[in-house]
Amino acid sequence: MQPAPVKPTITGEDLNKIDIRVGTIERITDVPNSDKLMQLVVNFGDHQRCILAGIKKERPDPKEIEGKQALFVINLAPRKMAGIVSEGMLFDLGYADGISPVLAVPESPVPNGTRAE
Repeated sequence: MQPAPVKPTITGEDLNKIDIRVGTIERITDVPNSDKLMQLVVNFGDHQRCILAGIKKERPDPKEIEGKQALFVINLAPRKMAGIVSEGMLFDLGYADGISPVLAVPESPVPNGTRAE
């Protein structure tokens, strides 16, 4: 794999605007009428969110990530896709570079809702 070019420089202030947190993927269900979206119910400790992710074709069994902790961006504006509102974004590494995707996960279990810095 040839790494992609580095994106333009941002400031620390720009980076501080992104709220990245650990959540546990509690349930994954199919999104009807979508060939790539799956609906994730994610526990962030003090609340749950519905987050849609385009992982249906990326993995032989998307449900294999149920019960795993992963990193999510949780302060994106809600977005309606395939008739369902998504309240965040899953960090999924590799897809943009054409390799088999993997989750961005904490090194060891941490409380749901833990922030990344």
